Amino acid sequence: MIWRPFTQEKTTPEAIKIIKGDGLYLYTKNGTRYADMISSWWVNIHGHANKEIADAISEQAHKLEQVIFTAFCHEPAEKLVDNLKTVLPKSLNKFFFSDNGSTSVEVALKMAYQFFKNQGNPDRKIYLHLEGSYHGDTYGAMSVSGKNSIYHFNFADFFFDTITISVPEFYEDIENIQQQEDDIIKDLERRLDSVGNNVCALIVEPLLQGARGMILYRPEFLEKLIKTVRHFNILVIFDEVMTGFYRTGKFFAMDYLNNDSTPDLICISKALTGGFLPLSLTITTEQIYNTFLSDDFSKSFIHGHSYTGNPIACAAACKSFEILTRKETINNIKNIETMHKNAIIDGVNKRRSIGVMTAFDLQSTQEANRITNELFKQGIFIRPLGKTIYLLPPYCITEDELNDVYKRIKQLI
Repeated sequence: MIWRPFTQEKTTPEAIKIIKGDGLYLYTKNGTRYADMISSWWVNIHGHANKEIADAISEQAHKLEQVIFTAFCHEPAEKLVDNLKTVLPKSLNKFFFSDNGSTSVEVALKMAYQFFKNQGNPDRKIYLHLEGSYHGDTYGAMSVSGKNSIYHFNFADFFFDTITISVPEFYEDIENIQQQEDDIIKDLERRLDSVGNNVCALIVEPLLQGARGMILYRPEFLEKLIKTVRHFNILVIFDEVMTGFYRTGKFFAMDYLNNDSTPDLICISKALTGGFLPLSLTITTEQIYNTFLSDDFSKSFIHGHSYTGNPIACAAACKSFEILTRKETINNIKNIETMHKNAIIDGVNKRRSIGVMTAFDLQSTQEANRITNELFKQGIFIRPLGKTIYLLPPYCITEDELNDVYKRIKQLI
């Protein structure tokens, strides 16, 4: 039997077998179709079975399927790096390949610590993270999600030391948000006055905490946070695994910030290949990269994976990037964003939207489950986060399709 992720097998119905996908939809053998309104855990930005990406994969598979990424390199990886350089700040110009979001975060955490250790300062062992974070399921990534994580509490005894920072949640009709932000920053400053010199890095999901329940916070708060930690020479890591590739309306969530707030490391994955293959990157600066250059091998970044820089995955990512930067795709993203902002849903709490993501809270988890179960019977797949219902559709969704989903949600509420 297949053991499913994030699933209580005893109480969850048997999985429905999907035989194909096409754009927004997933299809069963008997022809039942489901509109995938969360892009299959936020990866399928162009919809399912995109022909252009599938053809790019096929073409690359007939040339080179895999090669060890130490003595060798290849064109798809070089092309992907060149593509990403066009949308990244110039300071982020060193690219380390791995194969999933958790690992890209793990790489960033290790790089940040070793950056200081290679310079003779191994005592910076503490990480800062936001309350309710989700950065992945490997031990380092779990540690910087906090010991109170609803996902990782079973393993909290193994986590390394971190400091948790409160999050000033931002949603429609919120009051006194600036005062909340200032109070959090003042509290952090007091804590850093005593331990700041032992802190290695701050890691955040910029602006949007996905797995916590699509929680938003303002760019102004993140800018203040970065300015505060940099006073203590603390590195800044942006986990853009979920927020990258126009999910927030800009190519990266960091594009909402001023130039002084550019992170030292960024992690990307999920939508990188358009949902076709696992691939991730940890991208950092020349300054950090140079501290690993030495005649002493122990100062190298001794980390890797068998499928690092897989050529087929890189080819998929290159084609996805090409599709993503087309005028038609950008217009679709803007249309989805506008529809989210203009949609009126009565009887819900904490409406919030950014880019192609919109979310709201119901009175209880039970109510959210009731709504999403009824939607599923009508052929619409939404996976709630506690009492939060959210939409994060692929960019190929049409206006009629999105309107239909909103209509059905309103009827059920």
